[in-house]
Amino acid sequence: MSRLFVTSAVAILLTLSTRAQEVIRSAKSGPWSTSATWEGGAVPAAGARVLIRPGHRVTYDVVSDDVIRSVSVGGVLAFARDRDTSLTVALLRVQPGEDTTESGFDCTLRGHVPTAPQGAATSEMPAIEVGTPNDPIPANHNATIRLAALPGMDPQSFPALVCCGGRLDLHGAPMSRTWVKLGAAVAAGDREVTLREPVTGWRAGDRVILTATTRQMKRAKTFRPSTADSTQTEERVVTAVSPDGTRLTLDKPLAFAHVADGEYRGDVANLSRNVVVESADPDKGRGHAMYHRDSAGAVSYAEFRHLGKEGVLGRYALHFHLCGDTMRGASVVGASFWDSHNRWLTIHGTNYLVVRDCVGYKSKGHGFFMEDGTEQFNVLDRNLAVQAYMAKKLPEQLLPYDENDGAGFWWANSRNALTRNVAAECDEYGYFFQAIESPAFKLAMNVRQPDGTKGVVDIRTLPFVRFADNEAHCQRRHGFNFGGSVPFGTGVNGVGPDAAHPFVISNFRVWNSHWSFHPVAPSLLVDGLDAHDCEYGVWRPAYKDHAYRGVRLDKISVSTEFTPTGRRTPEAQYPGALRATDDLPPATVVTRVAPADGAGGIVVRGTTSDNGEVRRVTVNGVPARSTRGNFDEWELTLSDAAAGPRLTALAEDAAGNVEKTPHVVTRAR
Repeated sequence: MSRLFVTSAVAILLTLSTRAQEVIRSAKSGPWSTSATWEGGAVPAAGARVLIRPGHRVTYDVVSDDVIRSVSVGGVLAFARDRDTSLTVALLRVQPGEDTTESGFDCTLRGHVPTAPQGAATSEMPAIEVGTPNDPIPANHNATIRLAALPGMDPQSFPALVCCGGRLDLHGAPMSRTWVKLGAAVAAGDREVTLREPVTGWRAGDRVILTATTRQMKRAKTFRPSTADSTQTEERVVTAVSPDGTRLTLDKPLAFAHVADGEYRGDVANLSRNVVVESADPDKGRGHAMYHRDSAGAVSYAEFRHLGKEGVLGRYALHFHLCGDTMRGASVVGASFWDSHNRWLTIHGTNYLVVRDCVGYKSKGHGFFMEDGTEQFNVLDRNLAVQAYMAKKLPEQLLPYDENDGAGFWWANSRNALTRNVAAECDEYGYFFQAIESPAFKLAMNVRQPDGTKGVVDIRTLPFVRFADNEAHCQRRHGFNFGGSVPFGTGVNGVGPDAAHPFVISNFRVWNSHWSFHPVAPSLLVDGLDAHDCEYGVWRPAYKDHAYRGVRLDKISVSTEFTPTGRRTPEAQYPGALRATDDLPPATVVTRVAPADGAGGIVVRGTTSDNGEVRRVTVNGVPARSTRGNFDEWELTLSDAAAGPRLTALAEDAAGNVEKTPHVVTRAR
C-alpha cells in the first residue's frame, strides 16, 4: 500500500471524524426530513450533533435506526401525529439557548429563570413534544425514542433524555384504566380472562401481566431475590378484546391459577403504550430520563422500558431531580415502567407531583421511590407496583440506611398522599416508611412548610397528608413496614408526631403475604386493617400511642399479634389518648388546562389532597366540582373573561384551613 494512499485514508477518516463533531443547526422551522430545514441543506444522519435553534419548530417525521449522537433542543422538537416515528439518539436534551455541550445528567444552564411558569401553555419555552396533553399521539400511530449507547460517551450518564429548564411532554393514546382487578378466577391452562370492569384503549398485540395470587416463599430462613422461576406473575400478549371491554384472549395458556375471591383478587395490567422511551440495546447500555428544576411538562400513557442504570445513583427510568416547587402542575398519569435496572419512578427533592394510574413491573431496587426525605405534598394514587427486586445500595446514596432491598413504595417523609395503590410480589416490602437516625446522620432536615417557607424539622414527626385504601398481596416478607428496621428497634427509634397530629392509616388490606403489618412509629391511628391468609398479622408492633378499629385478622396461620411491645388500645376506647387535630391546609395542583367545547372558555382540572374533609376548591374564585372522592379530582369551566391571564387555584377544608400557597398558573399570551 503506498504512503500516499495511507495518508489520504487517514485524511478522510479525520475529515469524517471532524464532520461527526460538527453541529448541524436548524435553519428554519420545518420537517426533520426536509433538507431546507437545516443549515447547509443536509438532513442529520448517523453520528450527527444537532441543534434546534430558539424560535424554530422542527417536526420529527421519520422512522430511523441511525444513531444520532445528540439533539439539543433550544426551540421545539415535535413528533409528527399523522405517522409512526422513531428517533434513535444518545442524548436528547431540551434547555433554553444554543448550548450543545454533551451532559447526560447535570444541566449546563446555570441561574436560569424559566420564561413561562409551570402549568402555563409555555409556548415561549423550548420543548420536546411527543404529543401534548390536549393532542396526544393518536392510537393508530406510534412514537418511539430509542436511547442508544455510543463508544466514547460516559456510560454512567449516557444515553439519556434530559429536560433542563425546558418543557418535556410525552403523551400517548388515553386508556380508561391501565390496570384492573380480575373479574373472575382463572385456572392454569386458561386463555380467557374476565376483568372486573370494562376497559377502553386496550388492543390486540398489547403486552399484559396477571399478578401472582400465591406467594412463593413461606417462612424461609434465607430470603433471596426473586427469580423468574420463583414467581407466579405471568406475562402474555392480548390476541383479542371483547367488544364490551370486559374479556381478554391471551396468546398462550396461563401456567398458574389466579384468584378472584370477594375483595381478594389478582390484577391485570397493560404494559403497552403507543409512546415509548426505551433503551435501544439494553445489553450494551441502558438509558435514563429526567426532569430538572424550572422545567415543565407532563407524562400520560407513555411506556418506559429497559431503562435504568444498575448501581448508578440518579440514573433511573424516570427521575424528577431536585425540582422543589418549580414543577407544581406536573403529573405522570397512566404510564408503564417495566424491566428497569434502577427503580421505576424517583421523586427527589420535588413537591406537588401527581402520579396516578401507573404500572411498575420488574425493578432492581425500590420501585416508586421518594429519595431523600424532603419530598412533600406529592400524590401517588392508584398505582400498581409488581416485583420490585432486591438490589445493592447505591454509591453515595443520600440516605445511608436504605438497603434498596425491594419495596414497591418507599419513603422517608410521610407528608404525602398515598391512596388506592396496590403492591404485589415485591421482594421485601409492599410499602416501607423508613427513617433511621444515627450519630453520623441526622433526620432534622430543612423542608418545605405549608406556608411555603422552609424550616428544620425531624422528618419522623411529619404525619401523612393521607394514607388510605392501599393494598398489598403476595409479599414474601412485609405487606407494610411502618417505621421498623433490622436489627429490630433501630427504626424510627420511638420518634413520631405528637398525639394531636398522629399518623392515620385508613382501610389497609394485605392478603396472601408473610408479615402483614409491622407498625413501629408512635402516634398511630389505624382505621381499618384487613389481613387475610397470612402467616403473621400484626408483627412486632411497638404500641406507643396507637389506636386501632375495624381490625380483621383472618386465616392467620402463625400469630395474629407477634411479640408486641406495649399493649394495643381496645377498639372500644378508640382513639384512646390520640386526639387528631386538623390544622394542615389542603394542597392543590392544577394538572390540566384545556379549551372548552363550544363557545370558548377553558376547562381546568386538578387534584387536591388533605388530611380531612375538603370544603371547597376554587379557581379565580369560581367553585370547582368534585369528580372523584373528596376533591381528589375536580374540574370547572371558566369563560375567557373569568380566566384572565392567570389562574389561582386554592382549597379550604372543613376545619377552616385555607391553602396558604395557592397554585398560580400563567396562561399563554
